[in-house]
Amino acid sequence: MGTFSFRPLDLSPTSGGETPPPTSGGHAPPPTSGGETTPTSDGHGPTPTSGGHAPSDAELLHRWVTDPKAAFWMMQDAKLEDVEREYMRIAAHEHHDAFMGLHDGEPAFLMERYDPRHVELVGLYEPEPGDVGMHFLVAPTGTPIHGFTRAVITAVMRELFADPATRRVVVEPDVGNKAVHALNEAVGFVPEREIQKPEKRALLSFCTRERFEAAVGGAEVPR
Repeated sequence: MGTFSFRPLDLSPTSGGETPPPTSGGHAPPPTSGGETTPTSDGHGPTPTSGGHAPSDAELLHRWVTDPKAAFWMMQDAKLEDVEREYMRIAAHEHHDAFMGLHDGEPAFLMERYDPRHVELVGLYEPEPGDVGMHFLVAPTGTPIHGFTRAVITAVMRELFADPATRRVVVEPDVGNKAVHALNEAVGFVPEREIQKPEKRALLSFCTRERFEAAVGGAEVPR
């Protein structure tokens, strides 16, 4: 399945897609940013590139979130500047951050991490110490790789639990996103109840470190 790693998004307007290398050990730095988006995962592998232009992170994200397979992300009509603005807002937020997920060194998925005490779920549930919110989006592709999306969510969960302060991962996918419900269950999430968010009816679900390890059988994700 290859190796997985993470790096901060590079939204500099003149980057041309060039970004810093993955952080040491593949681990993301402590949360330093924020914003609000909606989770989905429908693609199954990296987005191919062509020609001599290496797309910037903003261009890649725009392509991903406006793809029909990313309907649950609710950015189908977004323009490139809308995506840039949203992720610059996340980068400036104290309690939300976003990372480019790499598969064999190439951009293949997006991971967002947030503090549910301050973002997305404020007033909708009682947070516990060590709760971390998560969204992820896999790049759409015309050539799916069997098992890729499950490998991605496993890599994302390992990255979140690499921080010893993380005790429980919280997600709130759309109640209609059956594909993501199945993926969440496969890595140890347990639904608690439906909640009404401003933008959607969501299924509030939790995964403890112990449930995750039991679900994946201690399997290591290559880095």
